[in-house]
Amino acid sequence: MRAPVEETQTSNGHKSGDLMSDVIHDARRLVNLEIALAKQELKELGMAYAITVGLAVGGGLLLLLGLLVAVPTFVVELVPWRWQAALVWAGAYILIGLALLMVARSRFQLRLPKRTLDTLKENKEWALRRVKSSGK
Repeated sequence: MRAPVEETQTSNGHKSGDLMSDVIHDARRLVNLEIALAKQELKELGMAYAITVGLAVGGGLLLLLGLLVAVPTFVVELVPWRWQAALVWAGAYILIGLALLMVARSRFQLRLPKRTLDTLKENKEWALRRVKSSGK
C-alpha cells in the first residue's frame, strides 16, 4: 500500500504547490515592478513640475522687477523735481521692505510639528498598553 500523494500534477508538468508559489512570486514581482514604475513616473513628473514652477517664478520675478524699475523712471521723467521724486520713490521701497521684514519676523516662529508629536505620543501609549497586556 502506498502513501497518498499530496501534490498533484498539472497539465503542464508543474506540481500544484509549485504553481501556486510561482503565481504568488510573480504577483509580488508584478506589484514591486508597478511600485517602481509609479515611483519613476512621479519622479519625472516632479522634475517637470519643478522646472515649470522655476520658469513661472523667474518670469514673475522679471515682470515685477520691470515694473519696479519702470514706474519710478516714469515718475522721475514726468515730475519736474527729479531727484526729490527719485528720493521719495527709494524711501517708499525702503519703508515697504522694512514693513515686510518686520511682519515676517513677527510671524517667524520655530514650532514643533504638533500633529506628529500627538501621533507619536498615541503610538507610544498604544505600544506600552500592548507590552503590558502581553506581559500578563
